[in-house]
Amino acid sequence: MKKLYTIIIMSLVTIFVANAQTSDSPWAVSLGANLVSIQDDSVDASTGFGVPSLSLSRYIAGGFSIGAQYSLNSLEIDKIDADYTAIDAILKYNISEGDIFPYLFAGYGLSNFQTDADSEGLFPSSGSGRTYLGGAGVSFFISDNWIVNASTSYRSSTEKGSFNHLQHVVGFSYVFGAQDTDKDGVSDKKDVCPEVPGLKEFEGCPDTDGDGIPDNKDACPEEAGSAELNGCPDSDGDGIADKDDACPDAAGSAEMNGCPDSDGDGLADNVDKCPQEAGEASNNGCPEDDRDGDGVADKDDACPDEAGAVANNGCPEFPEKLAAFMQSENSTLLFVVNSSVVTDESSAKLKELTALLAAYSNVNVVIEGHASSDGSMVYNQTLSEKRANSVKDALVGMGVDVSRLETVGYGETKPTADNKTAAGRSANRRVQFERKVQIKIVE
Repeated sequence: MKKLYTIIIMSLVTIFVANAQTSDSPWAVSLGANLVSIQDDSVDASTGFGVPSLSLSRYIAGGFSIGAQYSLNSLEIDKIDADYTAIDAILKYNISEGDIFPYLFAGYGLSNFQTDADSEGLFPSSGSGRTYLGGAGVSFFISDNWIVNASTSYRSSTEKGSFNHLQHVVGFSYVFGAQDTDKDGVSDKKDVCPEVPGLKEFEGCPDTDGDGIPDNKDACPEEAGSAELNGCPDSDGDGIADKDDACPDAAGSAEMNGCPDSDGDGLADNVDKCPQEAGEASNNGCPEDDRDGDGVADKDDACPDEAGAVANNGCPEFPEKLAAFMQSENSTLLFVVNSSVVTDESSAKLKELTALLAAYSNVNVVIEGHASSDGSMVYNQTLSEKRANSVKDALVGMGVDVSRLETVGYGETKPTADNKTAAGRSANRRVQFERKVQIKIVE
């Protein structure tokens, strides 16, 4: 028979699984069946099976519970039918708390082995005895409120008409009394979000956006997102959550706070005023102004309106040989009195000038015509203009682009000496100064 008891108890332990704690739901009402076996060699007794076994208990703290148990049974003692009744006060200690928890218990009560059918009361003096008990059991929660119990105890009752005996109880308990502030079916003790209705699978927390991440762990509880981004969405798929992405609708990089850099100038498109053209951060991502198109920004170009070289700060390369030519006597062409015909000597100088202009293609020249004060001012003005144009025509004939040449006549207005005196007028009539065409560089 003992083997049968063992099999029954172990089967119950194997079958049932649970997911609650006794400290969570402090009250428990139990209903079960019990087996009673008398442990006394002085009598011949059978093992009795009976129902019910009722109990009410209250969890206190620290694993301890108090309660009361009432049991009915029937068995045969010395071939006489006996009705078994027991009522006990019990102190229980949970060894551990969790899905499955074992416990120990001890108690004090009354046991009655009634063989006289005419006896009155539950515990008549005949067959009743004070009982001390101790035992062990195990509980399994099969839901938040239902428990399966199995226990065994040794009960000492040595008064006349009573017997030491074993009692084995199996049954169900219903636990209740847990506080559930948000009424979501998860007790406050288990509820991570006790003030907000939630779901059991999320320990009582809601999942407002339905992305499978509870709000208490969701960085974006109002927007469905991925677990990799703590529940936040990533509209452009660049791996940066929209809430942290300065450009949530355009894929970018973490270095650019989620924004692209279309022109690759190191400035994100959202702050780049010229996102399709590489530029400087100091100029809001736009290319620097370069009016002359020489590749040197105007702010760094010493000659912003003239194309030049980077090595020369944006200015045209200085025409040293041409400057030397202009600063020498070669820049003065002498004419015969009252003549605008270019002489052979002057032609030789113009050929040298033509070669220099070919070498410095970005240089233009102004041809200045002069005359002495001999004759009228009108005549001298016209003569100076004719002389300048003669030199221009000669240069064009030698291959110089006409667009690079400009002429001006000064007549007698720029003498080299004072025309108010005879000596000055004589000096101004000198071939070297009085009849000349002066060539001036224009950069």
